[in-house]
Amino acid sequence: MPGTDVAEALRLVLGELPDLPHLPELPGRGPGADLTGRTAGLLVDLPVETTPSGWRFASRPGRDLRRARGYMARDLDALAEIAVGYAGPFKIQLCGPWTLAATIGLGADQNPALADAIAVRDLAASLAEGAASHAAEVARRLPGARLLLQLDEPALAAVVAGTVPTASGLGRLSAVDGHAMQETIRAVLDAVPESFGIIHCCAPIGGYVGYGGPSPRAAGLPLPLLRGAGARAVSFDLSLLRPGDEDAIGEAVDSGQGLLAGVLPALPAGPGDAIAVPEVTARVTGLWRRLGLPPQWCAERVVLTPACGLAGAPESYARTALASCRDAARAVREELEG
Repeated sequence: MPGTDVAEALRLVLGELPDLPHLPELPGRGPGADLTGRTAGLLVDLPVETTPSGWRFASRPGRDLRRARGYMARDLDALAEIAVGYAGPFKIQLCGPWTLAATIGLGADQNPALADAIAVRDLAASLAEGAASHAAEVARRLPGARLLLQLDEPALAAVVAGTVPTASGLGRLSAVDGHAMQETIRAVLDAVPESFGIIHCCAPIGGYVGYGGPSPRAAGLPLPLLRGAGARAVSFDLSLLRPGDEDAIGEAVDSGQGLLAGVLPALPAGPGDAIAVPEVTARVTGLWRRLGLPPQWCAERVVLTPACGLAGAPESYARTALASCRDAARAVREELEG
């Protein structure tokens, strides 16, 4: 979310999304509130620090780590105060293990942890422990909540394709074996067994060379791999669908996997905050009818969301976007089931 006031952001989320609120992230506050730093602050026995080029592992805890943990502590205190008595589904989101491995450097050479299989293993184990502790802290403050744990993996497609750059930018790290990727994600999701696991990635739907045989599709968001990793839902940008993607989506939904479909841009398309809810509704209902799936499944298995984070948008647009997702979802249900 945009802004730096977590209390204000929480009131906005709870007001506009009363049926599925979340703990907002406010990267505008600076290092430690960003995607990597916020989650790195939860790692167990793996301190981190900032450098001019980003985050890296440190020899001991320092002020950067204290700042990240301080942001999270204040967020949880605000949550306990503003959402007191809330009961129902509540989403928390953390940076996933592969994006962490692609964005935290190792030692002086600053190559991503992704370059070292042992470092990735240790990072995933630390993240699993930190995710479990974080979920427990949220549950302690919201005892009536049913938690959804979303792992944000914006780098997943690059990890799949072997295009994550080395520190120098002159080379690329090798693609990760699909089974190793799957098991690493599963280990983190399994660490919070009481939650509903979601993977978010803004990449197009895609296949994965090396997982289940060669794929004729370009590398992208590998839905079968994520199902095998235990993700009960996937979050993606609906505007990136390509010819043939509907079959993969239909297979995912038919298997029982939920979809968080990004239907609105993360930034306003032009001056003002207007969003054409009827156009959004038509896109979703049109897709569902082409899939040929039971109409009631849409309400049961699909959530409409912005395509990605709203941190770069004006606060007025963020409010409009959340309200429009809610309104469009109701309109989709009425049109498909009415």
